[in-house]
Amino acid sequence: MKTAVLLIPLLPLASFIITGLFGKRYFKEKSHYLSVAAVAVSWLLSVYLIVQVERGEELHWQVYSWIAAGSFKVEIGFLVDQLTAIMLLVVSTVGFMVHVYSIGYMKGDGGYYRFFAYLNLFMFSMFMLVLGNNFLMLYVFWEAVGLCSYLLISFWYTKQSAANAGTKAFLVNRVGDFGFGLGIMLIFVTVGTLSYSGVFSSLGSIGTGTMTAICLLLFMGAMGKSAQFPLHVWLPDAMEGPTPVSSLIHAATMVNAGVYMVARSSPIFSHSPNAMFVVALVGAFTAIFAASIGLVQNDIKKVLAYSTVSQLGYMFVALGVGAWTAGMFHLVAHGFFKGLLFLGSGSVIHAMGGEQDMRKMGGLKNKTKITYWTFVIGALAISGFPGLAGFFSKDSVLAGAFHKGFWYFWLVGLVAAFMTAFYMFRLIFMTFHGKPRDEKAFAHAHESPRSMTIPLIVLAVPSAIIGLLLGLPPESGHIDHFLEPVFEAVMGEPVHFGLLDAGLMTLSALIGIGGILLAWLFYVKRPDLPAKAGARAGFLYRAALNKYWIDEFYFAVFINPVRALGRGLWRWVDVGIIDGFANGSARFFNGVGMALKPSQSGKAQVYLFSMFLGFLALLVAYLILTI
Repeated sequence: MKTAVLLIPLLPLASFIITGLFGKRYFKEKSHYLSVAAVAVSWLLSVYLIVQVERGEELHWQVYSWIAAGSFKVEIGFLVDQLTAIMLLVVSTVGFMVHVYSIGYMKGDGGYYRFFAYLNLFMFSMFMLVLGNNFLMLYVFWEAVGLCSYLLISFWYTKQSAANAGTKAFLVNRVGDFGFGLGIMLIFVTVGTLSYSGVFSSLGSIGTGTMTAICLLLFMGAMGKSAQFPLHVWLPDAMEGPTPVSSLIHAATMVNAGVYMVARSSPIFSHSPNAMFVVALVGAFTAIFAASIGLVQNDIKKVLAYSTVSQLGYMFVALGVGAWTAGMFHLVAHGFFKGLLFLGSGSVIHAMGGEQDMRKMGGLKNKTKITYWTFVIGALAISGFPGLAGFFSKDSVLAGAFHKGFWYFWLVGLVAAFMTAFYMFRLIFMTFHGKPRDEKAFAHAHESPRSMTIPLIVLAVPSAIIGLLLGLPPESGHIDHFLEPVFEAVMGEPVHFGLLDAGLMTLSALIGIGGILLAWLFYVKRPDLPAKAGARAGFLYRAALNKYWIDEFYFAVFINPVRALGRGLWRWVDVGIIDGFANGSARFFNGVGMALKPSQSGKAQVYLFSMFLGFLALLVAYLILTI
């Protein structure tokens, strides 16, 4: 088991080093061979680990002492339990499929070798984030995946919008990570250790106020990484990166790091009801806020981006109300069907020659059959259609909120579920149904190569059946029993599925189906209705279309004033004072030199006369001082 734990992250790391150093010269268009092979083996080892954990094995392994400075001691160590195993499976499966998909999607790109090197670096960082057994390792590799996100979002760095999006993601995440870092420091100052086991065993000695402060600071980091309001603004812009990046990092893995961190820290959060309420409140607001924006976006990837923000809010609602296994269940299901949807959007963009505006699509159903049917499976899954993955995971979140007494979060969840079903099938009908709106692009539309369609088919399978495998019986399915050892101390009383729960499940299913039918009415049966509804909504429609002007607000309140301050400091402090002093000193001594220059005539008699005058002046001064 230890060998597997070491190889899972080290294989992608080795591939990153080799591909990064030698890919451009020696591998070129074959740069994917080593990268895909490394991730494939890591996936197999992740499957092996989850099987071993299912059999009851765990691993708590301190490898070596990393930092020892006085009382501050941190070790490189690994923790493999049920939570680690299920996260590894999601990350490795989606990562493997994205690597395969990228072979076709990135073919012919000038940075082909660099792209696969970055993907491998990300996989290494994400694996280490999940496997680490202490908060400092979590933080270090939390920052490493953020670096990879920056590199991959701005991969096409010659494109100004991509470079700006990468910078925006990096800076916004620094805001959240500042709080996260302070939270970790507060943990060490309070309990004197950063290992998970040491921290969790010392919680009884922490005061309520300190506990709440730690939780809120940690959650601040989660808000940045998992794109929760008001730190959500980076994720939609991150769609400027290649579509495989959107699928791997910004749908199924990195953005889930915040959810994973809160779940891993469940013993801490469970000691602060106020902090948990904040987590649920932020999640609920983000879920419905992002869904409302997704309703009216026209860029196919932007719709999926806001959907991701909304679904992450769903997960935080579950964690905030104490439905820990429900939150992780939705994370797992979402990882598969959102990864599928992003890769499906990439296949559509590939078919349309790079076009992402759904208003220029239509009629692609018969030209891209594999993409269409796998996309429909993903859309049905995220919409909570009965039997598919999202149906069971969303129901577990809603049931958790309802049974914990948070009926208002349950109601928000229902509304968000309706909106999700509507905007997902708005996307389906605008993209694949009806008549083509751009005849020239439609004429050249074609199905993607097998390297892109096979991953779609593979991800469609768990998107369809993983709910049946993990979620039955409802509220106490296999995933609940699997994760019970991790959350046993914080789960509370188990919920037994009854008549009320059957009614709630039926209601959530009808809500999702209602959203699908309304989208069909608007975009198939009566395509004139969207324009009429938009005109009638007036300001609300414009606000959602413009993302509620959050970016403009940030520019006006934060970015422009900081830029103005920077320019002022440059002009008055840097140029005026610092450069002024340096340049003034140079001018002063240059003037002194020019004034003394005539005295350097080269005539010995002049030098002797000067020496005589100097001696005479010293003599006079001496006589004056001594008399």
